[in-house]
Amino acid sequence: METHALIAGGETFTTEFKRADINDKDLAKTAACLANGEGGVLLVGVDDDGTVVGAKPRHGRVTEPARVAAYIQANTEPALSVSVGLEVVDGHEIIRIDVPRADPGPVGTKLGVFTKRVIKSTGEPECAPMTAHEIVSMGMVTRGQDFAASTARDATLADLDPTEFNRFRRLCLGAGDELAGLSDQDVLRALGLVPISAPLSVGAVLLFGTEAAVQRWIPNTEVLFQDLRAGHQPTNLQIVEPLLRTAEHLHELIDARNTITELMAGLHRVEIPLIPSITRREAVANALVHRDYAAMGPIRLQLTDSSFVVASPGGFPPGVTTQNILDQSRPRSPILAAAFKRAGLVERRGKGVNDMFEQQLRAGRDAPDYSHSTSDSVVVTVPLGNADLDLVRFLLTWENEHQRPLSLDELRIVHDVKTSGSATSSEVAEELHLISATAKSSLGRLVESGILESRGVGRSRKYHLTARFYDLAQDRNAYVRVKGVDPLQQERMILDYASAYGSITRSQAAELCQTTPTQARSVLKRLVDDGRLRLTGERRGARYVPPG
Repeated sequence: METHALIAGGETFTTEFKRADINDKDLAKTAACLANGEGGVLLVGVDDDGTVVGAKPRHGRVTEPARVAAYIQANTEPALSVSVGLEVVDGHEIIRIDVPRADPGPVGTKLGVFTKRVIKSTGEPECAPMTAHEIVSMGMVTRGQDFAASTARDATLADLDPTEFNRFRRLCLGAGDELAGLSDQDVLRALGLVPISAPLSVGAVLLFGTEAAVQRWIPNTEVLFQDLRAGHQPTNLQIVEPLLRTAEHLHELIDARNTITELMAGLHRVEIPLIPSITRREAVANALVHRDYAAMGPIRLQLTDSSFVVASPGGFPPGVTTQNILDQSRPRSPILAAAFKRAGLVERRGKGVNDMFEQQLRAGRDAPDYSHSTSDSVVVTVPLGNADLDLVRFLLTWENEHQRPLSLDELRIVHDVKTSGSATSSEVAEELHLISATAKSSLGRLVESGILESRGVGRSRKYHLTARFYDLAQDRNAYVRVKGVDPLQQERMILDYASAYGSITRSQAAELCQTTPTQARSVLKRLVDDGRLRLTGERRGARYVPPG
């Protein structure tokens, strides 16, 4: 990005301004801080408010970029390679330092100072000290090391609970996994939890340990469950148990608070749960498997009147963001993920988040939201508001008739178009973070399938739900309104209605155009005289139909 634009944008998570006379040690410290975030640009000679004052020469009367880069590399551990250049902005010479993301990390100074880039509660960025837990956690993640594989020093088989092994075998039996028939020690070996002639791992304690063992070796293995809904008994439970037992415990707590809405779609009776079982399963499993067990703090599950929220310590694994979470699947702990898959507690294809999205949309509710996640925690908010039963009924009817389920992208697009009323291809792509070509091809298939209609041409073409949706929703007038026709063009509105539904009466025309029956009759008469409509029946049975 151009330096002028960076300065105009102010300090951000990836942009830092430093005073003209910053010393070398602080320069290395700041570069390491940016590297421990997402990387970024460090500009020396720019005040915090964006005023360009220029950088003082660092090597006699001049600044030598190569010497600045060499100093930073020599005074960071592991050595951080940066790109340094001089630029003239507003008549002042400044130093621009481009810092890559730490890989592997974290990066500290030779003096043992570790900081990371964070956003304060005020929205301003800063470099904050890293705790010992954060240093260990980031080091393991960026080096591809699994915390569950680390040694639980002095742990023995006596610290494991036979009941938890039986629980695992029972779950494996239900999932049809071959580990159901193995002994305790063979289970540990199969899961990579106790290599031959080696001590037990932390993962063995997490999955099969006694409560005392869990609290001793992984004391931050804590889950808080809260039911904060109005009119319900307030619940605030603290759970410190091995992971398989915790998962089943949380399933029971959520299922006991679940409700069902019944819906008729044609001849089919459909049950719509408040929290679908797949959503419950994946939200719980993701929190237990992907949380950062080197970080302090509990996993939190909250039920409110509007949402089901699950927050777990530790940010997304490297490469995963809120924008690509449907396309990327990178478990923080492959060992724990494999154990949960074999026990049937998580989707085996690694597409559990996709299944959560699909279940929410099929229930007529908004998709899960990860926007409250930070570098320190992953937060998923599952909306629990009233389901759009009209949309559920329409999609179920279509899928039953065509014997083809809609894909996740198609469901997301239909839901987005329904929410907005109508949308262009570019608007859909931007809202759903889809590649433009993907959005266009999916919209085209939905039009061909009779789920969406389009109007306009080129980039201004808009898509909306078909007349049949509004017919099933018993809101035919909304179809014509959402089509975007100018309300003053009453003739066009009446013709659209008659074309979509076969006929229109005078009272329907008056309601549609928001006019009096007398005014509607005048418009209808003009359309009949012009041959654009044909009158059938008399008096109360009179209807206006398209010619032919």
